[in-house]
Amino acid sequence: MILAKKLLVCLNVALSALLVTPALAAPATAPSVDDSIRQGQYVSQLGDCVACHTAPGGKPMAGGLELKTPFGIIHSTNITPDVQTGIGSYTFAQFDRAMRLGVAADGHNLYPAMPYPSFAKITEPDMRKLYAYMMHGVTPVRQPNKKNDMQWPFSMRIGLAGWNMAFLDGHPYQPNPAQSAQWNRGAYLIEGLGHCGSCHTPRGLAFEEKAMSEAGPGGKYFLAGSTVEAWRAVDLRNLWAAPEIAQFLKTGHNAHAAAYGSMTEVVHFSTQFFADSDIAAMAAYLKTLSPSDESIQMKQKPVVSAQATATDLYTTRGGLGYTQFCSTCHQIDGHGVKDIFPPLASNASVQSKDPTSVIHVVLSGWKTASTQPAPRSFGMPNYSSLSDQELAEIVSFVRTKWGNQGDPVTPDEVKKIRDEIKLAPAAPSRFAAPRFAAMLDNPHSQQLIYGMRLMTETKALLPGNVGNSLNCTSCHLDGGTVAKGSPFVGVAATFPIYASRAGHVIDYKDRINACFRRSMNGKPLAKDSSEMEAMVAYSAWMQSNVKPNEPIPGRGVGKISKTILPDATRGKQVYDNQCAVCHGTNGEGVKQANGTYVFPPLWGNESFNIGAGMARTYTAAAFAKNNMPMANTQNFPFGQGGLTDQEAVDVGEYFSHMQRPDYAEKANDWPKGGKPTDARY
Repeated sequence: MILAKKLLVCLNVALSALLVTPALAAPATAPSVDDSIRQGQYVSQLGDCVACHTAPGGKPMAGGLELKTPFGIIHSTNITPDVQTGIGSYTFAQFDRAMRLGVAADGHNLYPAMPYPSFAKITEPDMRKLYAYMMHGVTPVRQPNKKNDMQWPFSMRIGLAGWNMAFLDGHPYQPNPAQSAQWNRGAYLIEGLGHCGSCHTPRGLAFEEKAMSEAGPGGKYFLAGSTVEAWRAVDLRNLWAAPEIAQFLKTGHNAHAAAYGSMTEVVHFSTQFFADSDIAAMAAYLKTLSPSDESIQMKQKPVVSAQATATDLYTTRGGLGYTQFCSTCHQIDGHGVKDIFPPLASNASVQSKDPTSVIHVVLSGWKTASTQPAPRSFGMPNYSSLSDQELAEIVSFVRTKWGNQGDPVTPDEVKKIRDEIKLAPAAPSRFAAPRFAAMLDNPHSQQLIYGMRLMTETKALLPGNVGNSLNCTSCHLDGGTVAKGSPFVGVAATFPIYASRAGHVIDYKDRINACFRRSMNGKPLAKDSSEMEAMVAYSAWMQSNVKPNEPIPGRGVGKISKTILPDATRGKQVYDNQCAVCHGTNGEGVKQANGTYVFPPLWGNESFNIGAGMARTYTAAAFAKNNMPMANTQNFPFGQGGLTDQEAVDVGEYFSHMQRPDYAEKANDWPKGGKPTDARY
């Protein structure tokens, strides 16, 4: 079944120019058998057969994938050339009939979730190449098909013959002589092998696509968007410019969006292989489709591209929730990070009239496609541990800011999607991340939020005290709310405390100023300043019920064994493979177009000095082990993790010992002993 598996196959519609019929610029001579198999493989890739006919962890094309429909569960079938359990005994005529008419070799009707109404438009030469590949290019797998679990009366296939009579046109695509060859190419690909309408065209009561092309009955519905299985396949009738379509198909992202859900697999296995000429034809065809009713309504609304104001961000629960859980990757302005994290501003899926997909993504998480042009995949964790109310607030914020024209969503809408996708419960944790939004309930909320901002926007708000380009949150992740990310939770309760580095008892303000002098290579704050008081108040707010000397779950950055010996050469390899994409090839960090840092520099004059704790091998290693690389997994809250202990120690040694500012007062450290073995001086 193509529909359920590929609901987000946003533009899976191209076919190589080598594979078309005479009416569509076919080769002048017949291809050899080997050429037919090779070209048939390309047809199969562009039809994305593997996506629906391969179960997770299963053999390619051997079927067994569970596919949900409104009428029950279907399991995809074995389409390898195994004679007993696959299609190895099919003649070409039987194969052609199954593809065009939805009738198997033994005469039983296939369910129309298999997009044979679209495949009917494939020309005979292309069908023969596909047949050659399926019979001679696919490895046979002996695997019996699983039984379906369809509701009565849909479990009775007798009615499918009537369905075909009502909704099936079994004729191959006929070129439109009034249009260009390129347009016809695009129409052939989109309406036929690409079967875009299977996901992007709404269905009628009998599960039929309401239109198979714009020219046919109900043409205004063709590719106008559809919602099935808790995903919204977007409206393709008024989407992007041709170069943007090409980039999306080749890499899985562009300036407007990124592939998510099943679309990541589609890009990985299928669309990245599209010929440029096919993509151009597809784009040419799509751009001639008249706008849908929804896109017309969207255009009638005033479009205002704007920053989210401080009032939006810091005085609303949705704004504070976004700041805490989303802004690190998608940025305060909602513009994301080029080629890494997609924008939320002006994103069609985010502001769609139907919010299903954006709710689904925040609940279940997401991982980008891995392609030849962009092999690194980035993950978004699932936020199912947040309540329906919290997620509704955040999603509503995202859908209504930066000029987005979506409507707010309700907790009931979130719950509906949560119930439908049936996520596994989140693993229990002793560490409960404090919620920025909860500060609004405190009588001193204004001071607390100011303290939070001083922690997260330190360079911008305290330029006279920060001597590099870091913020407190560069090390104290998410404003100190992440377990083993130097959280502030309960820390205030441990002060005053004896500090061996200082050689005497220090209070919490002393500790904050030590960070200004070392990690931020700057100047201390006046201990009686309003800024210091706000930062202390913010940290104290997160003290919760922690008592002095009481163990604090998630405290610090974790531990890593000093028996693991570092190798800086291996560390450079880890850095190049895992870290450079966010922190720069030379540790210089990554900046936005306006010059502000998205991700901080790890060495050089704009990074921490040698007196900082992060300049020590095993501290850096523990931080990297527990918090980096970001977007490498789907772990809450940053998708962090994936390094082995050895890799963490190696990369910690590498970046912590790179050139960085000196610390003028280093001679005064550890006056009574206790210096760590990995200190820089």
